[in-house]
This record gives sequence, structure tokens and C-alpha cells, in this order.
Amino acid sequence: MIFCCKEHVELALDIMVDEHELAPILEEVKREVELSTPCEYCSNPAAYIVANKNSDT
Repeated sequence: MIFCCKEHVELALDIMVDEHELAPILEEVKREVELSTPCEYCSNPAAYIVANKNSDT
């Protein structure tokens, strides 16, 4: 599972496909989580969660 901002969503999608060879699931971050969750690639607030069906969510 990867938390990412709008700028890095394509990178996160590509990484998930490369690692798991499956189409990832893209979800918007809920407002209450958005305030405290940063993007994994920069310090901007996360806007999306990129995961696959096997991720523990």
C-alpha cells in the first residue's frame, strides 16, 4: 500500500504494477486521514492510496 499525492500517483501506480504484476486499486484518501498522512515520495499531503487486492487495509 502506497500513500501518494496527486503529483506522484503515476509513479505509485507504476511501482505497484512492477512489484505485483496486477492492476492496482486507486482510492482517494479520506479527509480525516489526509491531514496526517504524507506522500511517500515528498512531504505533500497524500491524496490517494494505491494498493493491490492482497494488501492489508
